[in-house]
Amino acid sequence: MRVVIAQCAARYSGRLNAHLPRATRAIMVKADGSVLLHSDGGSYKPLNWMSPPCTLRESEPLSDPAAAGVVRVWTVQHGKTDDRLEIDIFEIFSDTEHELGVDPGLIKDGVESHLQELLADHIALLGAGHSLVRREFPTAIGPVDILARDQAGRAVAVEIKRRGDIDGVEQLTRYLELLNRDPLLAPVVGVFAAQEIKPQARVLAEDRGIRCLVLDYEAMRGLDDVTARLF
Repeated sequence: MRVVIAQCAARYSGRLNAHLPRATRAIMVKADGSVLLHSDGGSYKPLNWMSPPCTLRESEPLSDPAAAGVVRVWTVQHGKTDDRLEIDIFEIFSDTEHELGVDPGLIKDGVESHLQELLADHIALLGAGHSLVRREFPTAIGPVDILARDQAGRAVAVEIKRRGDIDGVEQLTRYLELLNRDPLLAPVVGVFAAQEIKPQARVLAEDRGIRCLVLDYEAMRGLDDVTARLF
């Protein structure tokens, strides 16, 4: 991972247009190619970002930006769409790279882990004819909560959250991009499952062809499993 602390401004163009005025920010370039801009507030969520697949190109500024104090220009181009993130660097305070290695992924506990277990036990909640392949299906960036097959035999990747927000949709999107590179699995469709799904997350998911599923935890706990009956 490369972490740059710099005075910068940014412009995002494509499906939406956005602008970040000049300020000091942390720019993160991850091993999967994603680029994220962080401020010193706002918890964990970046101000703007580009998800993989994308390419980063660094160049000298044109005359007008150079006259305004820009010393480097970063252009991050998405590999499948016209989305582009352009970052004007005015001053770099720190530029470091760190090899983080392979992350084992998030180990879930509590309700979220139980939701995964319950949905795996009652996989028909995804729809008639669905069958479970396995829980915690491994990928290079962490395990997918559930991998299933639908009635037509297509692979289905399921990401489970207690509260579904945009970050969860982004996480599932990254999993789908990786899984769809595997010819033995592709095409893989996505299901974003949560007890509560925020409207913005639902809009983003549906825009990306990801189906949303609201989970009723108490109802799932009370589902009658006829195979567990004595009589």
